[in-house]
Amino acid sequence: MKAYSPDRLRNVAVVGHAGVGKTSLVERLLLEGGVITRMGRVENGSTVSDWTEEEVKRHISIQTSVAPVEWGGAKINLLDTPGYFDFVGEVKSALRVAEAALCVVCAASGVEVGTEHVWEYAAERDLPRIVFINKMDRENANFDQTMAQLRDTFGHPGLVPIHLPMGNAADFRGIIDLIRMQAFVTGKEEPEPIPSQWEAQAQEWREQLVEAVAATDDELIAKYLEGEALSAEEIEGALHKGARQGDIVPVLVGSALNGAGARALLDGLVRLVPSPEEAGPVTANGAGGEEVALQPREGEPAAALVWKTIVDPYVGRLSLFRVYSGTVSSDSTLYNMAKGEEERLGQLFVIRGKEQVPVPRLGPGEIGAVAKLQRTGTGDTLTAPARKVRLEGPVFPEPTLRLAVRPRNKGDEEKISAGLTRLAEEDPTLVFEKDPQTGEFLIAGTGETHLDVMSSRLQGKFGVQVDLVPPKIPYRETIRGRAKVEGKHKKQTGGRGQYGHVWLELEPLPLGQGFEFVDKIFGGAVPRNFIPAVEKGVRETMAEGVLAGYPVVDVRVTLFDGSYHSVDSSEMAFKIAASMAFKKGFMEAQPVLLEPVLNVEVRVPEAYMGDVIGDLNKKRGKILGMEPEGKVQVVRAQVPMAEMTRYAVDLRSMTQGRGSFTTSFSHYEELPPHLAEEVIAQSKEQAS
Repeated sequence: MKAYSPDRLRNVAVVGHAGVGKTSLVERLLLEGGVITRMGRVENGSTVSDWTEEEVKRHISIQTSVAPVEWGGAKINLLDTPGYFDFVGEVKSALRVAEAALCVVCAASGVEVGTEHVWEYAAERDLPRIVFINKMDRENANFDQTMAQLRDTFGHPGLVPIHLPMGNAADFRGIIDLIRMQAFVTGKEEPEPIPSQWEAQAQEWREQLVEAVAATDDELIAKYLEGEALSAEEIEGALHKGARQGDIVPVLVGSALNGAGARALLDGLVRLVPSPEEAGPVTANGAGGEEVALQPREGEPAAALVWKTIVDPYVGRLSLFRVYSGTVSSDSTLYNMAKGEEERLGQLFVIRGKEQVPVPRLGPGEIGAVAKLQRTGTGDTLTAPARKVRLEGPVFPEPTLRLAVRPRNKGDEEKISAGLTRLAEEDPTLVFEKDPQTGEFLIAGTGETHLDVMSSRLQGKFGVQVDLVPPKIPYRETIRGRAKVEGKHKKQTGGRGQYGHVWLELEPLPLGQGFEFVDKIFGGAVPRNFIPAVEKGVRETMAEGVLAGYPVVDVRVTLFDGSYHSVDSSEMAFKIAASMAFKKGFMEAQPVLLEPVLNVEVRVPEAYMGDVIGDLNKKRGKILGMEPEGKVQVVRAQVPMAEMTRYAVDLRSMTQGRGSFTTSFSHYEELPPHLAEEVIAQSKEQAS
């Protein structure tokens, strides 16, 4: 593949709801561009974009794939992104390195929740958007209805079609180019006159197009108001300018499966998407924190952002990067700003699905890859040592679903740790940690499918079989009353015996105070050298728990009396006596279980407020307040952790994927007695 200057490059993220045909569309564009000779199908796992084992097996996109195609003297880097909510991190990383978003919409399903999400993500980055209404040949396809939904949902005055379908569903015959007023019948390359039955409708839509593009330019609006016709070249120029500025959102139509509109879409991407050169300089932070403008020119010092990492079974870790300034060459050395170290680059590649094409260098605006970087991860900037700068990396969502990882085979803990650490390097939306309170391995992600895929990959790549189960809740035990108890450990075995004898007083401390040990021994009832053993015995028993095996907190223990034997007493004997006394006293001092409570913030459209609040109340939540934030309502509440283990799934179901939430630890509070009984019974059952 030949090298392209920045003005001839187009970087486009292909985004949309799951099932709208993004991967099939990319496959069709590759076929039209001569990259492939036969169109693969998602159903049989033969597409260029969906090449990983999990994608082939599940028939869905799981990660962003790079698919470059040369067309019209330009190179279009298509970034085919997943549509499932669980893989939103892949969408955000692709949008970070693209100059535009191609939003694919199904002509039958119309605007879906995924459409709304990707529209917002593109808006966050102020990216130009182009809409492609796909599946015009599908049953129930309806162009007019889909256009109405787009305008109603996004309220964008510049949402205008530049192509019009000839018919819907089974009657779909091809497209009409509203700029040049030509018809392209499916299966024919040469344009034809617009059929008479479509002339009036085409003229009506063209009038809307002309009005919209004229409004973006003072000269054109004057010409339009004076009744002069705008030429195709004037319309195209205004479209390009308007799309780049976000004033116009061009809408194209067609079918990925039968190829209608594919060539027109490629033409549109070349004409409408701004090149890296047109997009202009990108702001980075210098070594001293100052802002630095990176110019997309070859003569500048090199600067590249690693936006994605792939663990390849053959070449190891593959780092995908976008060059923002200068030229990156094979076998060169760059500086990693995040790690503060130099990084040696080996052979560079251009990626097309799973294919890796070696290249000697990559210029500004290009997207490429390099294998086996030692210290570099996703979000890191590689820069020329002569000009150390740092680019903003992709912003990933916080994981919302947390599950415990249980090995099916004993002794696999180390393999699990190593495997999940590697997978977390590849996927920044995956968090792996060991819970210091429960000792469990925990994996957190954006949804059930996400974590299920990670579990399958753990088995496929690292040979470890695991079960994902709800994590243990880190309950605590404490007391509400007081008790004075005796603990005596006396054992005679023929030789030297064991003797330890203590009197302890147990009383509650305020919430969050932890543990306090008080020594009130007078007159040597317990020798000074054995008192630390008494405290140690109490602490060890508290760590193990008494009621249900959970740590004891917020207790003051006072040692006020006891006795000893000059020969048989030992540290171990006093430790055992203290443990016996504490267990007895704990059960006499109104023991209770404490549960962790979380601060929860839920963001939902107002239409779902009632369902969300009702559900939080069912989860024993306390609603603290509600307030508007932009287009959504924010509900603040405190909810027991035990009720939140599957909230990511529940909220998605309740709000059709439109709700989001965050949590943070708040405090511990007493677990209701009937629930405490269940927890204690379950704990005893597991221990038996």
